[in-house]
Parts: sequence; structure tokens; C-alpha cells
Amino acid sequence: MKLKKGDKVVIISGADKGKQGTIIKVLTKTNRVVLEGEGLSKIKKHLKPSQANPDGGIVEIDKPIDASNVMYLDPKEKKPTRIGYKFVTETVKKKEVTKKVRYAKKSGKVLD
Repeated sequence: MKLKKGDKVVIISGADKGKQGTIIKVLTKTNRVVLEGEGLSKIKKHLKPSQANPDGGIVEIDKPIDASNVMYLDPKEKKPTRIGYKFVTETVKKKEVTKKVRYAKKSGKVLD
């Protein structure tokens, strides 16, 4: 999965299509992400009374959505873009070091 915690993304399908948010958790085994943002993929969970929560009640929690339903928000053009990998060579202390970095395919800007 090419998405990481802290990435700004746009939802491209589903009920919240077009809304923007930030990734707060990545679930790699199930290929899902949890987003933070105003009114994004929230569900209401009914809790029974317990010792920790004696009143019980209804709580809103963030629902994970599939990673294929979000796209990275290009920092330069502010539009959804794909993410790719490329190798960048840098000179550090008179030595050439090759790093694998993520980049936005629309603008070509290096992300990491």
C-alpha cells in the first residue's frame, strides 16, 4: 500500500465522495484506512452499560474505508493523483546514496 499515516487524501467513491481528510491509521492486512475529518465515514455504535461506561449510550466512531476508494491529494495542484516510487541519488558526506522515495505522478513532486 502506497498510502501512509498523515497523508491528505480525497474520497473518490461512496457516500462521502469528494470530501477530503487525513489518514490517521493504516490497516495493511485488510487494505483499509481510517480518516480524520469533518463528517467522514462515521458510524454510530450502541454501547451496553458496563463498569467502564455505566450509562452506555450511542458513540460515533471512525469507520475504516477501503484504500482503493481514496486518492492522494497532490500538494502542488490540489487535485487527486496517483503515487509512484522512484530512486533518487543524493550526495551525503562525499558519498552517493540512493534512496527509494514516493512521488506524486501528476506533478512529479517527491513526497518523502
